[in-house]
Amino acid sequence: MIGKIQSVRGMNDLLPGQIEVWHAVERAIRSVAVEYGYREIRLPLLEKTELFKRSIGEVTDIVEKEMYTFLDQRGNSLSLRPEATASCVRAGLQHGLFHNAQVRLWYMGPMFRYERPQKGRYRQFHQFGIEAFGWTGPDIDAEIIALGVKLWKMLGIGQGVTLQVNSLGDVESRARYRGNLVTYFERFKNDLDRDSRRRLDMNPLRILDSRNPAMQDLIQNAPTMIEYLDDASRKHFDLFCEYLSLLNISFEIDHRLVRGLDYYTNTVFEWKSEHLGAQNAFCAGGRYDGLAELLGGRSVPGAGFALGVERLVELVNIGKMQPEGHPTQVYVCVLGSSAAKLGFKAAESLRHLGICATLNCGGGKLASQLRKAHKLKAAVSIIIGDQEAGTNTAVVKDMNAKRAQTIVAIDDIGAAVTDLLNPKWTDFQIYLWCGHVKWLQSRNESISWSSYGRSIAGP
Repeated sequence: MIGKIQSVRGMNDLLPGQIEVWHAVERAIRSVAVEYGYREIRLPLLEKTELFKRSIGEVTDIVEKEMYTFLDQRGNSLSLRPEATASCVRAGLQHGLFHNAQVRLWYMGPMFRYERPQKGRYRQFHQFGIEAFGWTGPDIDAEIIALGVKLWKMLGIGQGVTLQVNSLGDVESRARYRGNLVTYFERFKNDLDRDSRRRLDMNPLRILDSRNPAMQDLIQNAPTMIEYLDDASRKHFDLFCEYLSLLNISFEIDHRLVRGLDYYTNTVFEWKSEHLGAQNAFCAGGRYDGLAELLGGRSVPGAGFALGVERLVELVNIGKMQPEGHPTQVYVCVLGSSAAKLGFKAAESLRHLGICATLNCGGGKLASQLRKAHKLKAAVSIIIGDQEAGTNTAVVKDMNAKRAQTIVAIDDIGAAVTDLLNPKWTDFQIYLWCGHVKWLQSRNESISWSSYGRSIAGP
């Protein structure tokens, strides 16, 4: 027997029943990005390997161990993108987006890193990111944080989420700090693990990012970056924190927080959730004012963040958020060959009206078809048998049983279904609504037509 072909390890399918939550999350992402003035950019999955070596840094786990890199037929080294900030800057430089302009961009899509798959961490994973170019002040840093907070509220995942912030200073500040950090770790060289000893000469700040439990006491006693900030960097960080306080955004200053990518300067931050276990960070970012120069362009200040969509979806599922709506509004049941043809035509006419209609295919008893309609949470069922086909009519059934089923002409199905999906209010309900409005106004409470509409009986 020929063996089944399985998916590549760490690259997962998204199945019906899962994808609906993804759609809800993606709708929220698009909504909040547009609300804050960010415009979408779509970037290629493949880039020249040199792009990531220059931006991320050659002495990083991503470049050394995790990138999917190969040679094409002409011998060019290409890599599947492990992150998208470098691609975003490359695209901006290539197409002149930064020329005498300030630009807000957002992207979403798959990234690729070869690492051990585990819950919340996959070899193909998805990121949503925002990037703001052309602003030097801490106000844009705080706006980026505010965008994230708004998204958590929209998705109902703010509970148990912690924001940690730090400053890495400018290039000169980091150089001073780097020298003192090397001096400190040199004293304990025999206590460093293999990766930390390798990083000591090339990238000592990355030692602070070590997750090795045996290294934590040594890391906690190391010098902190805040001691080496120049006046401009310290002022930038203090003002950034003031903006967060002004917006009533809670945060913690973590002097050990460094980002795993070499291009970050000044502000860095990370969101963690108590619901995600050991891998508890789900969104991180900061400033990268020197990245454009690393990629061969002129200096362009930049700031942004990237979040793992898989981890965001996991948090949403923990919060038991219900997906918005369901794709099937109407289920068309057909019994007999003549009815099947008429049902096919009826379903298509509903779709032309913008109504999501699913046609039963493959036959089956009426009870079986209605069970399918219930499973899909259809609001309305259309039932067409040979008798109805002979009279060019159909039975329209309210699946919520608020009304008895009715027989309508095929040409009137659109109007009948629309009336069921969008019922008109009676004069008595409007009278109740007006009284409700006056009562809420007397209490200075907000008014929601839709929420009140759900609180009283339908027509």
